[in-house]
Amino acid sequence: MELPTVNLKTILLVHWLLTTWGCIAFEGPYPWANFTILALGVWAVAQRDSIDAISLFLGGLAATIFLDIVHISIFYQRTGFSDTERFGAGMAILSLLLKPLSCCFVYHMYRERGGELLLHIGFLGPSQERSDYQTIDSPEAPTDPFGGSESRGHAPQGY
Repeated sequence: MELPTVNLKTILLVHWLLTTWGCIAFEGPYPWANFTILALGVWAVAQRDSIDAISLFLGGLAATIFLDIVHISIFYQRTGFSDTERFGAGMAILSLLLKPLSCCFVYHMYRERGGELLLHIGFLGPSQERSDYQTIDSPEAPTDPFGGSESRGHAPQGY
């Protein structure tokens, strides 16, 4: 399934707007965490070829999903919120709901910039990758890349 193309600037603008409105209801660590990650997003926009910038932004977005859940669940008041604070809390919740989708788009951008898969199944078992190096316990017979025709079963020619 092909994801529709979404600009990184659009993702930043939407989350900046929702975070700004979310700061009406939540103070302290909520703005610090979200605006820090948005700063990483600005870095990813400024350096279009940087895998580090987009990977840190992706990791930060994933981390703020967890942090926002904790922060909203601790500091959300069921009573005592004014209409403005309720609006701010709603925007913070909307931002939280959009972050997994944003992570999918940013991960797609990460792959376009040359990033590798973040999850390798090989860490659970032996790797299936082949390289020029051979492990000691490999069942394969080593090949001699420097061997001449003698190693291939040909007789040397006499002069």
